[in-house]
Amino acid sequence: MAIYTSLAVTTVILHPSERCLQWSDDGQACITTKATVHIMTPDSGINFSTPPDIKALRGDEQGEQTLGWFRTMIEPARGQTHIWPSICQDWGAITLGSLDVSLRGVACSPSNLTSRGRCVIAILNSNAEVSLWTAAKNHLKGEWTNIQDVTSLLLDTASSEDIIRNTLRAQVTSLAWSKQPDYRITPTPILDSSMLALGNRAGCIEFFRFNRNNNSGGSLSYIHTEPLSDHWITHLSWAPWITHAVGHCESLLAFSTDNGSVGLVKVTQNLQSTSNVGFVPEYTTSAVFDVQGPICEADKRGVTAVAWVQPPGRNPILVYTKPGLVYLWSWPGSEPGWNGTRAFPLQTQKMSIGSSAISPVSGVSYVLHRDALILSLFDGTLHVIHNMTVEPTWSPPLAGDILTSTELSRTTRTLFAKVTPAGISNLDVNRIGGMMSYDSQSTLIWIYEALRPADFGYKNEAQHECMLLTAPFWQLDDETVLHTASEAFADISCASGSAPIHHLRALMLHLRSNARFTAVCPQVLEILSQVPSDQTTAIVLPSWTQGSNDDLRPQLRKSLTTHLFGWPNLLSLRMRLSIADLCWKLCKDPEMQAQCGQVAQRLLAAISHCVLRILVRHLRAIIPVITTPDIPFVLREVVQSLLPGSPQDLSDEAQALSDALTASFSIDPAIAALHEHCPACHTEVPLHDITRATCPNGHAWARCTVTSFILSTSKVRTCIGCSRKALLPLATSDESQLPVAAQSWIVRDLLEAVHRCLFCGNSFVEIV
Repeated sequence: MAIYTSLAVTTVILHPSERCLQWSDDGQACITTKATVHIMTPDSGINFSTPPDIKALRGDEQGEQTLGWFRTMIEPARGQTHIWPSICQDWGAITLGSLDVSLRGVACSPSNLTSRGRCVIAILNSNAEVSLWTAAKNHLKGEWTNIQDVTSLLLDTASSEDIIRNTLRAQVTSLAWSKQPDYRITPTPILDSSMLALGNRAGCIEFFRFNRNNNSGGSLSYIHTEPLSDHWITHLSWAPWITHAVGHCESLLAFSTDNGSVGLVKVTQNLQSTSNVGFVPEYTTSAVFDVQGPICEADKRGVTAVAWVQPPGRNPILVYTKPGLVYLWSWPGSEPGWNGTRAFPLQTQKMSIGSSAISPVSGVSYVLHRDALILSLFDGTLHVIHNMTVEPTWSPPLAGDILTSTELSRTTRTLFAKVTPAGISNLDVNRIGGMMSYDSQSTLIWIYEALRPADFGYKNEAQHECMLLTAPFWQLDDETVLHTASEAFADISCASGSAPIHHLRALMLHLRSNARFTAVCPQVLEILSQVPSDQTTAIVLPSWTQGSNDDLRPQLRKSLTTHLFGWPNLLSLRMRLSIADLCWKLCKDPEMQAQCGQVAQRLLAAISHCVLRILVRHLRAIIPVITTPDIPFVLREVVQSLLPGSPQDLSDEAQALSDALTASFSIDPAIAALHEHCPACHTEVPLHDITRATCPNGHAWARCTVTSFILSTSKVRTCIGCSRKALLPLATSDESQLPVAAQSWIVRDLLEAVHRCLFCGNSFVEIV
């Protein structure tokens, strides 16, 4: 039985929950422990000079596939930031969690929120405080910094004169961050419509939205307060957004209170155009909040987990659990199937001395191709509900199916024994603190702590070590893997902002199997060759006629970002290129490897032509405000667009741009030659290759993938997906780092507009 990852983590998990282990949209696994948030990134699809921190496996034998992991962590201060008795003397404001401050929960924002195009993480501690964190230079291995104390914002925005009410409103007990809605607008506008919901001890939910700021990283702004109850809000969970019409979408926010009730808040967002004057329309969003009727009345039984799952072709299903019971709820829809509430009693599975059906649920995972729901319990057992779409049941659809509660629990126990060198007995309990799916199919990732509850000796209690495991529970056939490959490139939307390595995690994992890869590689290449039609030919940009005013540069940056990262066909090409590059690296047959290279070259050329078309049309639109220092960069784009192999329409547009430039300026022949000087020997370097620069003396230099200028500084950013390098935006560097020919306001704005790799769509990191 293969084990992809077996990693010891010296920590303790105080609060097992369905969100103890969760994926961010940057493709990172966030593990919430007592004092830190461990951020783990699988090395699938990551290619740059720094090796992963963890590669070796623990256990008796190595699995066929090994997963390396990059690791960093967020370690908030252990002390209290806010001393509640100094704010309010009422007994109701006491927080017992202030005696030993630990972490209670984490919420990950959608990707692409920060100026570096990454996620924001909100952390809740046991003192009812919330803080915001973002990565600085390197989100894989580098430091994460605290950018906002949200509790201070809650205290500052208090509207009531009642001190106890204001204090309880600032004491957060639960949090959840929604995904980005898809408004069905192409190209996708650069607009954050996600919301952070904070449940508090006053029985309210506070809604906030993140505002990007290049200097401080960003901050939250207040949207709305929804009073719901006189009891604490203990759990929050957002349903996926459903788009009913262009610019109109809805979602349900599920909440539970400490008296056992479960309710819903319907959130409706409408997109409104405020201006069509610039290159791209300006939009704002308006939100309406409507409290729905309760779906579970108060029964004084505490809710232990709340989560949504999304089976294909039907409304989302709400999963909420109480000790010994699992509830499923779905609202009526147009599709056939069940609706209302279903209750399923959990059965104790005697796997160890600590097995109990009333253990809290620590993980919820929906298996897409088997239409099954897997639940993990704190006692180390797994439970499976089948037929989620039509009529949920504990019984598997086929006799002898290995996807059953008993078989999965036995497999978990077997893996526990396999990674425990000293062996296990019935007295050993593998308490699962968190569990989630790695690939939405057969591979799970979970973290557990081995304990002996019946042993009251000091030695066992003093050793707290958790194990992080990643392993498949059943084998997938080649047809399922190919179906996964097809689904990865179907119905692609740029609205989510998720990184390609997050989208492609499952496919990259399955292709790493040596035996399977040889069998499926030809079919995968056939899927990759199905290139979508080029949507960038539909771009229409009005000529800028307002002169060099204050609106020009923000408008240009926003339009460049929108068109470079908002077209679904361009995102599809980038994802296909990532898989083609992976196939080329994995292929051992020279003939098949050559085919992989040909597919990758075609995809690379298609991406380059789309990017050049976007740049040429923007340069043509701003011809009236181009100045003499901008000419070298404009001519570089013209030359690249006229290279052999370029589409005829692109060459014609580039020639028209060149003619317009020549008509407006008297161009120096020295500039028109596009020569740069070697940083080492100062001899001229002609533009013969857009990826490498070599001077007559043999000095070789890499070129910036955004501007094609020579990179002669260590202050660059490196793509984590393809290792391509680009100059830093001027907001994080100084203009002296740019070559003389690149000291143009257009180059500066382009570098600032490009926050992800133009070729594979993944994030940049700064290694130095």
